[in-house]
Amino acid sequence: MGDLIVLPGQGRKLVTKAQEVTFKAGEAQGSDVSIFEVVVPPGFDTGAHFHEQSQEFFYILEGELELLAFEPTERTGDDWLGWESVDGERVVRAGAGSSMFVPPDTPHAFRNATDEPVRMLFQCYPSPEHEHYFEEIAEIWSTGRAVDAEAVQRMRSRYDVKQITPMRFAPPSEQSSGAAVDS
Repeated sequence: MGDLIVLPGQGRKLVTKAQEVTFKAGEAQGSDVSIFEVVVPPGFDTGAHFHEQSQEFFYILEGELELLAFEPTERTGDDWLGWESVDGERVVRAGAGSSMFVPPDTPHAFRNATDEPVRMLFQCYPSPEHEHYFEEIAEIWSTGRAVDAEAVQRMRSRYDVKQITPMRFAPPSEQSSGAAVDS
């Protein structure tokens, strides 16, 4: 357990075109919580989803994200951006210093609608569920080909990710040409 102190820039990294994840603490350190630093590229949208067992915490360090963490009056279509709760909650645009806690069974999503990367701290309980998830999705993203949406769905179902709307990644350079990757 010699890696209990992790300095800036340190930690095991997974880097793909769709994300950069740095493992800060988790199963290897004996933690019940997995903690990551995540760089969310422009155009990345997790899609609305929920977890039956996991709970998550997101803290924006730099940049701005659109956030959702509520049950909508109706889970409509392929897009969560217009959802509203019974109490009138809507998607929030949140900047540095903002956080989002997500209990089990709560629909949630985030999207980077800016043209700058966003850096956030992400915690998930229980460990190591999301550690293995990030490893496997990095492998899928790194193929260099169009992402196989069915492969992503099979993988997500193994990790307690119940997808409601599609995950999307369309970097600004590809948005103008109409190219997008749905998964």
